[in-house]
Amino acid sequence: MKTFSNTFEYPVEIKGRWHSDVFKNSNPIVLELGCGEGEYPIGMSAIFPERNFIGIDLKGSRLWKGARYCIEAKQANAAFIRSRIEVIDTYFEPGEIDEIWITFPDPQPRDKWEKKRLTSGDYLSLYNRILKPGGYIHLKTDNVQLYEYTLDLLKTLGHTIIFHHQDIYSLFNLEPEMIIETTFEKKFKEMGEKIKYIRFQLKL
Repeated sequence: MKTFSNTFEYPVEIKGRWHSDVFKNSNPIVLELGCGEGEYPIGMSAIFPERNFIGIDLKGSRLWKGARYCIEAKQANAAFIRSRIEVIDTYFEPGEIDEIWITFPDPQPRDKWEKKRLTSGDYLSLYNRILKPGGYIHLKTDNVQLYEYTLDLLKTLGHTIIFHHQDIYSLFNLEPEMIIETTFEKKFKEMGEKIKYIRFQLKL
């Protein structure tokens, strides 16, 4: 994977230079956390050539598949980072990221694991360091506990909930990015799980 031009490992040296050095344009940057095999960066970079997409995951074996696909498909507006999520503020300047997607994260169901949830207060503060003011964050999950936890926390902390739904596939005219499926989503849908969604903005 180190030979791939679209893949970076702990890229602290690129902080503040993603537009100029990697994408070579000033288009908005969308970041997906825990991207797995890269279904979202793959799908969205094809649908939205006017945006840039970065997927981050710790497991290189997952990233390899998505990174290779984007190279072969010549989707130059997609890139991948191998890293832990809790240090993403070392890779991006404040406001460098326009939008964040959190797709099917580990719900960390035990109370003692709350700080590990990707929508916990600590993680929301982390996202606030790199997200432009007013930028959207999206959560897509099958887990009702994580969905309800996130809604309650957002209300408690005074963040703005733009839209949420407990079963997005019961709706009509979904936006194209809403129906891109990850490997986990396909699995959960086959099990009969309803897919939940929240779109929100962080207060400054």
